[in-house]
Amino acid sequence: MTRIAVAALGGTISMAPGRSIEDGVVPRLSAEDLLGDLGSRLPMEVTAATLAGVSSSSMDYATLARTRQWGIEQIEAGTDGLVVVQGTDTLEETAYLFDLTWPSDAPVVITGAMRNPSLPSPDGQANLLAALTVAADPRSRGRGALVAFNDDVHAARWVRKTHSSHVETFSSRPAGPLGMVAEGAVHYFHPSPPRLPVLPGAENVDLVPLLESGLDDSGELLSLVLKGGARGVVVAANGVGHVSTGTADVIAAAEVPVVVASRTGAGPTFRSTYGFHGSESSLIRMGATMAGWLCPRKSRILLQVLLAAGVSRAEIERQFRLRGDLDS
Repeated sequence: MTRIAVAALGGTISMAPGRSIEDGVVPRLSAEDLLGDLGSRLPMEVTAATLAGVSSSSMDYATLARTRQWGIEQIEAGTDGLVVVQGTDTLEETAYLFDLTWPSDAPVVITGAMRNPSLPSPDGQANLLAALTVAADPRSRGRGALVAFNDDVHAARWVRKTHSSHVETFSSRPAGPLGMVAEGAVHYFHPSPPRLPVLPGAENVDLVPLLESGLDDSGELLSLVLKGGARGVVVAANGVGHVSTGTADVIAAAEVPVVVASRTGAGPTFRSTYGFHGSESSLIRMGATMAGWLCPRKSRILLQVLLAAGVSRAEIERQFRLRGDLDS
């Protein structure tokens, strides 16, 4: 019988009202509570553990490192797949961190809920059922980290939360979902590409701020961040990777890695189309690293993992080219 391990970390899916209605909902439900009778309804053996009980806005690398290690131990003991249940606010980042550092071909599937169990039509159990179904399917092996939500199956590299409250919040623009769950089975639309080399896991990371460019951006905030001891910075730049002249001057003088991603939500940074001061080509000449198709949030995760591994600036550039390229 297929064996699946479930790690519960908290989030909306685990929340219930506090002592009074005015208190709002808080993480209270265990992994066993979340599963309910799902385990008896599925042709699989499910092992569940409550490893944390936090909102995903408070998620940290140490918690995810413990979860990763617990999952590896389950796989080594014969489990076929791992499901991680957490809040949706940082779920896309957790998924990408697992995608970068998960050392097994066994699938790791991340899910959660947009509606807490006290609301009408909560979506938690349906999402958990879909995640279990995906994790148990042999065709999910070798695909790295996946997100199962609202019956869609997303690749960690592409998935993003795109709405603050709708149940169909997760999207994979412009690539689209990998597949979907229907009638209790996974239907994949695309074959599994070869996985990229796995990076070392990180329990503690250095300060890597994420700053967004905008109208009348003087570069002063970026300068303050760099002077404050940041080990690296990700700039969510305009369009295909453009910043103001003031910000470009700060980037030119930066002594730590600066990664430039697009703030648009879909589409890559360019490399050689525009030539003005602050354009993508000028930033590359200054030593900035372009994120390619990686969004700013995923870029921050990758840069943190690489810095924690102590790699060189040249290796940071190589990794972003490797993982930010559309064909990778």
